[in-house]
Formats: sequence, structure tokens, C-alpha cells
Amino acid sequence: MKPKTHPKYSETAFRCACGAEFNISSTLGKEYKLELCSQCHPLYTGKEKLMDTEGRIDRFKKKYQKFSQK
Repeated sequence: MKPKTHPKYSETAFRCACGAEFNISSTLGKEYKLELCSQCHPLYTGKEKLMDTEGRIDRFKKKYQKFSQK
């Protein structure tokens, strides 16, 4: 390998919004904040989380309600 071409690989702290904290080797080299991790992600936990921003789910249901009536 050529010297001075690869980034430094060091221990990095990853903190999730749920409060979980992980220390992983990474090239970031600083603390990193996550929104979802393996402890709170619906795919891993089996719990459904709906994040309705600006009423998008309600608008979708209202828009396609006429098709379900037929």
C-alpha cells in the first residue's frame, strides 16, 4: 500500500435517538448521531412505527378511498 493515501481507521462512537450507544471502528473519527439503530428499527424489533409527516397517510387514504368502495 502507498503511504498517506488511506484515511485513518479509528474507534468511533455512534449514538442513536433511542439512547443506544455503539463503538465501531470507522473512518469518520468522531461521534456520529443516528435516528434508527438495530435496537429500535421496525425491521429488527417487529414493532410497526408510522411516521406521519404533514398528514400524508390521511391524504393517501382520502385519495384512494373511492377505489375501495367499488
